[in-house]
Amino acid sequence: MKKDTIVAFFATLQAANPAPKTELEYTTPFELLAAVLLSAQATDVGVNKATRKLYPVANTPQAILDLGLEGLEGYIKTIGLYRSKAKHLMETCRMLVEQHGGEVPRTREALEALPGVGRKTANVVLNVAFGEATIAVDTHIFRVSNRTGLAPGKTPLEVELKLEKRVPKEFVQHAHHWLILHGRYVCVARKPRCWECAVHTMCSFKPKTPAPA
Repeated sequence: MKKDTIVAFFATLQAANPAPKTELEYTTPFELLAAVLLSAQATDVGVNKATRKLYPVANTPQAILDLGLEGLEGYIKTIGLYRSKAKHLMETCRMLVEQHGGEVPRTREALEALPGVGRKTANVVLNVAFGEATIAVDTHIFRVSNRTGLAPGKTPLEVELKLEKRVPKEFVQHAHHWLILHGRYVCVARKPRCWECAVHTMCSFKPKTPAPA
């Protein structure tokens, strides 16, 4: 995808959704961090259902620790891989209390040092909670970037680094949300909804999906 096409691509997505937001529900950086950690291989809808019950009871690292592992598992057991996620979240809370005064750190290095927090999660927290120009590449963004020709790559990191170079500065802040929402609802995995795609003319995906009869 050429530079002028990339500008038009994001300008179109921006016009349709000027202020995109994460679909995970949160009110503090810690709530966001916990929600993103819980969302791996799970839906935002499923995570929100669990955190709506958890956060009124425990929404700080110390409060999560006070629940204990079994107590935490009771709130998140509807989420896939909940046992391992509960262990990671408990260890993350312990590190936040012991090393960061109960606050979420604002550097990638410190975030990635937390159990269960990888580069993608760190990027989401830096972008959404702290307003930094990072792009977290999940399965949706990886697919959209490759399928459209926006930033083809064989690994999420390769796609992320290409996006950092190719996305114009004025669009970087919200690029993550535009791409993830586009991949979640329009440029879906099995049968992309090309007939209702606002950016289909800029996309290099050749076998455009026709509208259902």
